[in-house]
Amino acid sequence: MDRFAHRQSACKLTFLDAQGKPMQGRRVHARLTRHEFKFGCNIFWLTGLFDPRLPADKQAQLYRMWEDWSALFNFGTLPFYQGQYEPQEGVTREAILLKTAQFLRKHNVEMKGHPLCWHTVSAKWLLKKTNDEVLENQLHRIRREVSAFKDYIHMWDVINEVVIMPDFTAEENAITRLCAHMGRVELVKAAFDMARQTDPNATLLLNDFVTSDRYKELITDCLSAGVDIDVIGIQSHQHQGFWGQEKLQEVLSRFETFGKPIHFTENTFVSGDLIPPHIVDLNDWQVPEWPTTPEGEDRQARDFLAMLNELFAHPQVEAFSNWDFCDGAWLGAPAGLVRLDGSHKPAYDALKQRIWQDWCTDVTLMTDENGQCTLEGFRGEYALQVDNQEASMTLDKATISQTIHL
Repeated sequence: MDRFAHRQSACKLTFLDAQGKPMQGRRVHARLTRHEFKFGCNIFWLTGLFDPRLPADKQAQLYRMWEDWSALFNFGTLPFYQGQYEPQEGVTREAILLKTAQFLRKHNVEMKGHPLCWHTVSAKWLLKKTNDEVLENQLHRIRREVSAFKDYIHMWDVINEVVIMPDFTAEENAITRLCAHMGRVELVKAAFDMARQTDPNATLLLNDFVTSDRYKELITDCLSAGVDIDVIGIQSHQHQGFWGQEKLQEVLSRFETFGKPIHFTENTFVSGDLIPPHIVDLNDWQVPEWPTTPEGEDRQARDFLAMLNELFAHPQVEAFSNWDFCDGAWLGAPAGLVRLDGSHKPAYDALKQRIWQDWCTDVTLMTDENGQCTLEGFRGEYALQVDNQEASMTLDKATISQTIHL
């Protein structure tokens, strides 16, 4: 049995000409142009395209990166860390993020905002506020950002890494203090309620790097308290090596029990030296240089495919986002799909092969005497061509027939 049959559908297409007559005996070329599955990556660096202070040569470099990025992905994560987005109270990066979101929408890229509430990269000026004032600020911020981007961003990591939030000690911040004061579930509920109230149609995620029963218990408690979680977000930063099939299946089994969609929101495979196993917090690994190596690049490509194959085969997994696109970003790690000079790593080529060849549908069909043919393939958006005329359609799970007027 095809492991990926649940990613595919069939639809009977009826082609009618300008007079409404069936187009008999015509060749129909159908090509998948956008997957239903969200193949994604963070795209924080794209904001540089809209920064007038950036030199022209740097902008040209970013545009080349965009061309390579968009050749792979249909889903991008944009940065809303409060400490960077709002470094001074009331002074935000809204304008440049809006331009970035408009650009991505124009190019048919679905977006997610990350995150609305988090104890890391928190705004330092929040420390001067009382707990009640911090909560008021967070709810105001959620309402402000979700409202401002409502026409472009319909998916949010509402609150990030709550399992450790009240116990976090690496740096002083107001969000940890607030969470310890309110309790995890109460803070999660307040944040989700505000996001839902602001955009009832948004897809809202709870996101965490903890994949043990502690996260499962948090989700259970939140759902029991009426928190409206749409998607379970799972981080999979694998700087110390691939989890392996056993752990991956264990994680999937643990969270599939909720019956909700699962997004692997932040995934890393390094193509250089692995972080030693005795390092507990990845942020503690500080090295002057972290180069990519030929052996590491081969390992990275193999691990990517091994993991992506399992996730694409699981019916509840709806998205996979890599973290990062280019080397040298988070922790300076060689975790990108392209090197610092912009050249493609084996992992880039392997993902392109898998997404746009192995899991892609590109077929030529023939209409019968009723102008009909059946398209079977991977779900998503299709470009159709008949007699040099073009049309588009979406192959989804629910639609079993469509009429195309040419």
